[in-house]
Amino acid sequence: MLTTRIIPCLDVNGGRVVKGIKFKNLVDAGDPAKLAADYYSQGADELTFLDIGATHEKRGAMTDILKKVSDEVFIPITAGGGIKTIDDVKKMINAGADKVSICTAAVENPEIIYESADIFGSQCVVISVDAARVGKGWNVYTHGGRRNTGIDAIEWSVKVESMGAGEILLNSIDMDGTSMGYDIELIRKVSEAVSIPVIASGGGGTPEQMADAVIMGMADAVLVASMLHYGKYTIEEIKSFLKEKGLNIRTEE
Repeated sequence: MLTTRIIPCLDVNGGRVVKGIKFKNLVDAGDPAKLAADYYSQGADELTFLDIGATHEKRGAMTDILKKVSDEVFIPITAGGGIKTIDDVKKMINAGADKVSICTAAVENPEIIYESADIFGSQCVVISVDAARVGKGWNVYTHGGRRNTGIDAIEWSVKVESMGAGEILLNSIDMDGTSMGYDIELIRKVSEAVSIPVIASGGGGTPEQMADAVIMGMADAVLVASMLHYGKYTIEEIKSFLKEKGLNIRTEE
């Protein structure tokens, strides 16, 4: 059985970690380097950094923060936000990212998926799918959840896998920041449609809900933010609960 990864997510805006609800009403949650070091010491399996305003504000990615963190944290780091070209991908990897998360650029220029996978390997290419329910399905949104592309999220997930994506970071806009649980139906449909790992994101409020995302949603990894940022749970507590549920969790012995 594969290990279920617990991945703290740090949404960065203006050099600070922020958290909102459904991608809106952002509030400060702390210093990215400090939080990253804390989660690393707690036993996080990986870290994800997303510069959530970079694409909308038409600016480059946060390589300075990434360099600072990668010097202190020795677990895989995924970084995203503001990535438009292969040069941007290269800058992120040179700054210390092990994987690069691409969202808007993948929709606007799918060739970047092929190129990134060809140059850096599929294992480096994470396609971030920001999805919200529309009618009976889910549509893909870009520009930090601001634009509805009209693209079906499940079909898009299948397509990006065929283009070389190594993982899908599946963000539920509807559940984001609500602490009401992950969108299990969405996660399961995408997980059943693709063979690459799916990371569940959006809505985590308790370890029980995280277990549901893996057991019922078939997610390979779970992203977590608010539960950690505000001290509600530690990673040790989360992992202990998930292990009791029978999940294969990496713990420090």
